[in-house]
Amino acid sequence: MLISTMAFACMNGIVRYLVHIDAYQIVFFRSLSSLFFTFWFLIKNNIPLLGNQKKLLVLRGLVGVTSMTLFFMSTKYLPIGTAVSLRYMAPIFAAIFAIFFLKEKIKIWQWLFFFIAFTGVIIIKGFDTEVNSYGLLLVFISAIFSGLVYILINKIGKGDHPVVVVNYFMVIATIVGGLLSINNWVNPVGKEWFMLFGLGVFGYYGQVYMTKAFQVASTNQVAPLKYLEVIFTVLLGVFIFAEIYTVWSLLGIALIIAGLVLNVLYKAKLESKKS
Repeated sequence: MLISTMAFACMNGIVRYLVHIDAYQIVFFRSLSSLFFTFWFLIKNNIPLLGNQKKLLVLRGLVGVTSMTLFFMSTKYLPIGTAVSLRYMAPIFAAIFAIFFLKEKIKIWQWLFFFIAFTGVIIIKGFDTEVNSYGLLLVFISAIFSGLVYILINKIGKGDHPVVVVNYFMVIATIVGGLLSINNWVNPVGKEWFMLFGLGVFGYYGQVYMTKAFQVASTNQVAPLKYLEVIFTVLLGVFIFAEIYTVWSLLGIALIIAGLVLNVLYKAKLESKKS
């Protein structure tokens, strides 16, 4: 999980570095470079590319690319660490959507943990006057769509191989990103080519090692470590991009992470009681 979070942090750092390049173009390269890995895996293991639940897979791809695009757009207005921490609000929205679409229930303690996380958002928006409201809106909507992705993946279940699900997402994101970036295309120069393709490499390996972490250890051991991505990303922002975080921003980020980690630990405890 440490390798995974560092890989995702590096991907976030590249996004921050390429702030002058249109978000759709970043989506295009992020997805295109990942396709080399997903296609290779599916072909090597003789897994059908089209999957079984095509409508759900396409819908998951469209919702996912919307979330990804809005997140990349938000990084042009917000410090990268703030954007990443706010996008991690997705599990809260997923839990709320699950009430209506999956008929699940949220425990009282979970509402408290969600309140702690939302308090962090309020502190960032209400007390940090340097935070851009438009960027905040973009990443907030991104988190909502990301929450919908959780629901769609739950609906897909074990009916399709996980890499098939990811492959659909990457194909749709490549098409959407490619088409929408035509009018604002910026020709990469020198090392920017490597950095653009590096988005997919870091994203792919971040996903692979996160999956491996959940396979070899219990959720309550591994899941909280996922939020180290925020800390690593904040450090990259400070030391490489000279981003400045106010005390209010850091307090808000800390509350968001605390609320989400407590929710993960509580859910893991409930699951262990059931088993």
